[in-house]
Amino acid sequence: MNKLILKFAVIACITTSLVACKGNGNEANTTEEQEVAEATTEATQYTINTEKSVIKWVGAKPTGSHNGTVKLASGTLSANDRDIQAGNFTIDMNSITDLDLEGEKKANLEAHLKGTVEGKEGDFFNVTQYPTATFELTEVEGEGGNITVKGNLTIKDVTHNIEFPAVVSFPGDDVFLKSKPFSIDRTKWNVNYGSKSVFDNLGDQFINDEVELVIELHGSK
Repeated sequence: MNKLILKFAVIACITTSLVACKGNGNEANTTEEQEVAEATTEATQYTINTEKSVIKWVGAKPTGSHNGTVKLASGTLSANDRDIQAGNFTIDMNSITDLDLEGEKKANLEAHLKGTVEGKEGDFFNVTQYPTATFELTEVEGEGGNITVKGNLTIKDVTHNIEFPAVVSFPGDDVFLKSKPFSIDRTKWNVNYGSKSVFDNLGDQFINDEVELVIELHGSK
């Protein structure tokens, strides 16, 4: 009986650990703001299609996780000879959407993330004060389909340079760039709600600092 109890305890511990870590991809290397890249005069500029482009997110805590999307408001990518040289996009923070809940629970989570709940405006993204976030490309390493993207990510008026792997292709007159799953530490952009690295005595009522992201950019000439 003791062996059986021990076995279930081990399984429970492993399960809890997996759930707590769910949503964490490879953490992006994060540094100080860098100089923005500029395209050559020969480069072709592609306009981001905001209907097709999306950022997918996953946030986790010990009891589970949530996932959703956020849309882009605008953006461009510049490339020469199928090599990305420069680019930027603006994120519409009012478009934060949860995909794993329905009804009132979905509405409540989205309102909390956006900061549209009275008294909880600053818990997460406070879209009234900070309606957009931005990304400006600073460097691209690698040639061909597999690249490393570096850029300045600004959220809530805080800017850090992040680095993540991506794949890029040029179907017809278009460009498609998709990051591999990566994570950022939200507290570096002052998104501190429920962070055990910021607040003490949270017990198991914390939310992971790492948020997993996948960026998909579709652009056309």
